[in-house]
Amino acid sequence: MATTQTHILAAPGVDLVYDVRGPLPPAGGLPALLMIGQPMTAEGFGTLAALFTDRTVVTYDPRGLGRSIRTDGRSDNTPQQQAADLHLLIEALGAGPVDIFASSGGGVTALELVATHPGDVVTLVAHEPPINAVLPDAAGAERARAAFNEVYQANGFGAGMAAFIAMTSWEGEFTDEFFAQPMPDPAMFGMPTDDDGTRNDPLLSKNSWAITDYRPDAGLLAAASTRIAIAVGEESTDTYTARTAVGTAALLGQEVTVFPSHHGGFLGDHAGYAGKPEEFAARLREVLAAG
Repeated sequence: MATTQTHILAAPGVDLVYDVRGPLPPAGGLPALLMIGQPMTAEGFGTLAALFTDRTVVTYDPRGLGRSIRTDGRSDNTPQQQAADLHLLIEALGAGPVDIFASSGGGVTALELVATHPGDVVTLVAHEPPINAVLPDAAGAERARAAFNEVYQANGFGAGMAAFIAMTSWEGEFTDEFFAQPMPDPAMFGMPTDDDGTRNDPLLSKNSWAITDYRPDAGLLAAASTRIAIAVGEESTDTYTARTAVGTAALLGQEVTVFPSHHGGFLGDHAGYAGKPEEFAARLREVLAAG
């Protein structure tokens, strides 16, 4: 396994911490493979990165998350700011354009990066990006998001996370039936029932609403030299992020690319939401090589 080297990039308003596994410039003629998420930090890609020992893999902690300490006095997470950070990071690598595997909100950031800096990315695989605007029931998705935020504000992390799980596991459009159901007990999901008083969670607060409010520019993305594949987990069926993946692919005039497992299909057993990382990595290799 390649040695992991950790670096700090002093960017405007943040010290971005990133990890490089393998040589720069990369050996073997392949671009560096950047793995990004939101609000997930670099550690979430540990299992997947370890399955790409033949490539240089780069992971990072997004602005204000994990080890990347903000100095700009802000707490909001926007795809525009994070894409600007990624552009600086790719420049700092000094190895030319990269391939990107982007999970969840990271996929939204990566789409903005391709729209604004298309020369930075050779191939983008965006796995289940949560974009409300591409849904036929976009207003319902926004209402469902507001609902779990209200529970979080009223009762704290455990209750908010349980409500979030109820939203993201719901299949199909957000109908009256969805809103009529009672909010689940956090204990059902092994979540804490006590309220620790904090209200700054990047997933449950309004800090990341700009991610799900993002509106992709289909024209800019079509004009980019980057090859884009919008991916969906085969087990995600008709859940929220599966539907947003399908909608985003349709916006770009393509079919979704199916991957093994679920929304976190690349995660190992340590994550508590394990997928099928070996099968996932094999599929990712196929998709990246197809270009």
